[in-house]
Amino acid sequence: MLFTGISLFSGLSFLCGPFHCGPSLCGPSPCSCLFLIACSLSSCQNPSLAVGSSVSSSVVQGSLVHSPGALVRSSGSMVNQYGLEEEEEEEEEEARGGVPTRDLFVTVDHPESHVTAIETFIVYRVLARTTRGDFDSSEYEVHRRYQDFLWLRGKLEEGHPTLIIHPLPEKFVMKGLVERFSEDFIETRRRALQTFLSKTAEHPMLSRSPQLKVFLTEQDLTAIKKQGPSFLSRMGDSVRAAAIAVRGVRARPQEFGAMQDYADEFSCKMSALDKVTQRIIKEQNEYLEELSQYGPLYSQWAELEADLSEPLRGVAGCLDLCGRETEEQLRHLTEVLQPTLHQYLLCADTLKTVLRRRDHIQAEFEAKNDALASSAVSKKGDLETLKEEAAGLEERVESANSALKGDWARWGDAMRYDLREALVSTADKNQDYYEKCLAVWETFLLSQKTPPGQEED
Repeated sequence: MLFTGISLFSGLSFLCGPFHCGPSLCGPSPCSCLFLIACSLSSCQNPSLAVGSSVSSSVVQGSLVHSPGALVRSSGSMVNQYGLEEEEEEEEEEARGGVPTRDLFVTVDHPESHVTAIETFIVYRVLARTTRGDFDSSEYEVHRRYQDFLWLRGKLEEGHPTLIIHPLPEKFVMKGLVERFSEDFIETRRRALQTFLSKTAEHPMLSRSPQLKVFLTEQDLTAIKKQGPSFLSRMGDSVRAAAIAVRGVRARPQEFGAMQDYADEFSCKMSALDKVTQRIIKEQNEYLEELSQYGPLYSQWAELEADLSEPLRGVAGCLDLCGRETEEQLRHLTEVLQPTLHQYLLCADTLKTVLRRRDHIQAEFEAKNDALASSAVSKKGDLETLKEEAAGLEERVESANSALKGDWARWGDAMRYDLREALVSTADKNQDYYEKCLAVWETFLLSQKTPPGQEED
């Protein structure tokens, strides 16, 4: 589904350019299929299980057919022909899967490096503003390190095992970031932590979690974090989960099997997109470095050629301007598109984990039913205990199924909104980039045209 419309590559090459066109005055272009993916995402009407869906009727035989109700926001931008309708803009909050009226806003900023005798770590300031009555104040300011975010997410998973919780950035250094505490790495992680808290605060159930309230309000989490289950208790849970995983589920409902297939396919698609985007960023960085050395060569050449000094300096100026625009385009790819794709690549693993947890609950229920059906239990008291445990597990299965189905639809809406915004904004940025570079070179060409009167003289 995510690659629907790649056959339209040539039809939209004027917008995003070819994937790799070699050295040029405007630079190698990011992949055109990213915009096409945005179109296919926006055309999906049934988000929950969209893998394998047929191509939208708006994509027919290699051409785009505009919907009658489509809103063209600007006649100067082809990308805007695929913008949201006015009615959809009014429902953006619901499309992101959040609560209709938000009353909790969280900001992560001001990262600071702390050095101790044992370790070096980064501390982030977390600001929370709320109008909820269960908070003692309307504003809170605390400082948290990465391990505190890990603790929060772990507690949310314990309390809501079948809800899809937005992932945290990886603990280890991501590929391409050499220095662990470089400014780029710290800023990339800060934005990812900001997204995690924003998604959690927007969630209709997770935003009411007592653990989130503690995270946002308590100055020191050390004593609270020590109140977790003991090591032996965690070990027992791990052994029991491993035994259930080996046993497996006998009769998984068909809809959850389809969800598993979707998660596998979604992971494959997002992994491919993430790798392509990283390669594009790498090539754009190399191109920008070469471009920064290219312009000065024309300036040096102009000093040696008196008759050609003016046009040569003009070319050098054009290359400098195009280099600045390339830098802006690269910044958008690095700060908007690549983080969004990478976060949803991590979300694919979250989907698989949540589905495994649901299967564990069902497998435990099936094991209790097998014990009841066998003749191994002879005592009446033991039999009653098993019946009560089986009834409790049955309720857990029903609750887990209901929670996962509801949250799956909510997550699908938010996923499509985020990816569509990132992809369409990237396409719009690409068009703006090429229009500006084209204007630079057209201005230069006009300046080099000799008026007819002067040519005769």
